[in-house]
Parts: sequence; C-alpha cells; structure tokens
Amino acid sequence: MEELLYSKSLAGENFAGVHPALLNALIKCDIGHVWSYGGDRYSLSAIECFQNVFKQVAGVHFTFNGTGANIFGLSTVVRGFHAVLCSETAHIYCDESTSPEALVGCRLLPVASENGKMIPEAIEEKIKRIGVPHAAQVKVITITESTEVGTVYSLNELREISRIARKHGLLLYMDVARLYNAAATLGCSLADLTSGVGIDVLSLGGPKNGMMFGEAVVFFNADAYHSSAYLLKRSTQLISKMRFVSSQFEAMLTDDLGLQIARYTNSLAQELAMKLKRFNQITITRPVQANAVFAILPESWIDELRTVLYFHRWNDTIHEVRLICSFDLNSTDIDRFVASIEKLVERSVYSE
Repeated sequence: MEELLYSKSLAGENFAGVHPALLNALIKCDIGHVWSYGGDRYSLSAIECFQNVFKQVAGVHFTFNGTGANIFGLSTVVRGFHAVLCSETAHIYCDESTSPEALVGCRLLPVASENGKMIPEAIEEKIKRIGVPHAAQVKVITITESTEVGTVYSLNELREISRIARKHGLLLYMDVARLYNAAATLGCSLADLTSGVGIDVLSLGGPKNGMMFGEAVVFFNADAYHSSAYLLKRSTQLISKMRFVSSQFEAMLTDDLGLQIARYTNSLAQELAMKLKRFNQITITRPVQANAVFAILPESWIDELRTVLYFHRWNDTIHEVRLICSFDLNSTDIDRFVASIEKLVERSVYSE
C-alpha cells in the first residue's frame, strides 16, 4: 500500500492530489492578514461567483467536508419529526454513518432506485403517510447528481421529482460531489441543474473535482437561508480561515474550470469503458454517464489489477468494481491498465 503514495489509481478523486489551478488559488490567497470567518475579499468574491453562475442564490456558506455540509444543510430545512427521502444508494444514506439522524434529528427514508436514480412512483409511495402523527413526516427529497453509480438524472427527470415535491409541499435538497460531471454530460449550465429545476438547498463538493478540501452549501430558498448562520456554527462548520476554501471555489467557477475538469474526466471514463468492452471476460454494469465505470471482472484478476491502478471493490458478490477517473489521469494510464488486462487474458489462454 505504501507504493500507492507514489502512483496513480482508479480508486477515486480523494486519492488524487490538488488540481494545479486550485493549488495556485490557495497560494495566491496565502498573503498577509485578512478578515476571518468569511469577511475576507476572497470569500465575498466567491459568493459573487456563485450568484453569477447559479442564479437566484439567496446565500452561500462554506464548510469543511461533505458530511458536515449535509448536517448543516439539512438542519436548515428539517425539524426533529421530519423525514428525508433519498435513493437507497445515496451517499447520505450509505456512507455518512448515522450523522444526519443523530446530529440533525431527522429520519432518512430510502427510496427504490434504478441505476441509482429514484423512481418517481416509489417517491409517491413514501409520501402517503404525510399527516399521520405515528409516522415521520416527509419534508425533504434529496437528490444526488451524478448518482453514486455514475448515472445522471436528465433535466426532465429532475423536473418530475420537483413536480412531486411541489405537489406535496416538500423541499428539494441536492447533495452533489460531481455536479460538474453531470452538467458536462447534459451540456447544460450549473444553474439549469439547480435553481432551474427548483432546488432549495445545494450541498456542493469540492475535492471530487480537484480541490484540496471544502464544500459549499448554496441556498436558493430564502427562508432556509434566514437562520443559517447560527446553524452553521452549531454544526461546527464555521471556518475561521475561510479564504482557503472560498478561493478554491472562486477559481473553480471562473472561466468554467470545474466544467473543463469534468469534461476531461468524463472523456477518460468513456475511453476506459470503450477499451474494457473489447474483453469478453468483462461486463460493464452501469451506463457510463460521468467519470465512473462500473464493471464485473473475473475474480482471479482483481487483486493483480489493483497493483497496477488501485480501485475499489463495489459488490463482491458479483465481483463488480468501481473505476473512477480523476483529473490527473491520462490515456497512457488507461493504456497501462488495459495492457495488464491483455496479459491476464493471454495467461488464461495459455493455462487452458
């Protein structure tokens, strides 16, 4: 595992370093003394960028990490008797321990999904007990775009979920680490994917697109934003040296850097999927719509291939793995991975 420190991987963007443009933004803001807790010019400029890019923005807060951003963001829209609907594969449900329930006090209700995307009829089914005092009251629908399995909701699919939410007086919360990838795939703007479909609160990740750390919680709903500053502090997410997060977001939103990175990583995933499809022994299990490829590999290959470019096992029952393309990978890396597969194929032929 120590060798991983000096090589690349397909394990995910959290394994990668910092994009040079974002590292440069950090270096440039590391000069002198500025106002703390968000009063600095970098944070104010970043918020202006959010307003220009996302439209109809009521306010923005910056946080340390994704789980903290969700705890804070959800705390602005739910109370202790409320429930939040999410996909059964959502990060907030599967990979944030009991944080939302323990620290926000709400209940998470998983909704049946197809390729990671919530089924509208399943959402309607979960809403049936609104008004029944014995049941947690559904208040929020949370959407992951792109999904945990690398698929992307179309704008029409998002509008349909929004229609259901408005019909029942619910709020829409979007929890995204790869929003730029979804926008790149759909060929739409970040505003189209958020304010344009009626999102109330957006939790926007940074590290999955090349940042060192930090998240942004963007409010389109003025009522949710109203008391958010107090809830930010209560959620332990108020950053003292905020410029080191906000400056990265400003760089990400300037000249469409975030979308440029996403288009590149999406294209690498398409290239990887295309080259894997040449092998009869490999099955691509999900539509490749962002920067992730999910595939079933022969079990005997997995450990050896992980020494070439490390990756995560996803479903050991069927030997499904997840291959993520980050900004610092290139076609040479993919070809090296594919060449290792070719050697495994040759070896299996000779052993028969």
